[in-house]
Amino acid sequence: MKLITVGFLIVFIGMLVILAGVFSITYQSWKTGGMEKPEPSVRGGGVIMIGPIPIIFGSDLGAVKVVILLAIALMILAFLLFYLPLWRV
Repeated sequence: MKLITVGFLIVFIGMLVILAGVFSITYQSWKTGGMEKPEPSVRGGGVIMIGPIPIIFGSDLGAVKVVILLAIALMILAFLLFYLPLWRV
């Protein structure tokens, strides 16, 4: 399969995912009938990788634990991608 065909296929799949999301939000709004909902609490976290050094932030302990695992996985992946080609020589 040509590379341009794969690119168009990925873009088309992305558009279908966005369209499915719009339909899902519309259906959920229609299903609830515009009833008032309590204000949801937003929780989350993130990691900024500057080279091999992670900067971790989060609003609750659960999100920070997940982000720490993500940072460790990213550091291991960076290590493997950097040092694996040297082992073949």
